[in-house]
Amino acid sequence: MRTSKPISVTLGRQQSSLDARLASGAYDSASEVMRAALRALDREEQVIAAIMRAKVQEALDDPRADIPAEDVFKALREHHADRMKVATRDA
Repeated sequence: MRTSKPISVTLGRQQSSLDARLASGAYDSASEVMRAALRALDREEQVIAAIMRAKVQEALDDPRADIPAEDVFKALREHHADRMKVATRDA
């Protein structure tokens, strides 16, 4: 019994990428290409999640004192205002 079901996919600009893979002989079917692409996407998402977990842990382990949110937002507002001045001047 089949555990998957047929689907229709519109690839747009990626169609040429799929066609090239089929033409090269690296894959026998569009289904194989799609399965490989989904496996690659799964690996990419796992790597990104691991990086994010490491960054969060790094921040939690940082021994420096916390910066008050008001100070952070004040600095962000100042930075944004400075960037807007430059953008307006350069326009």
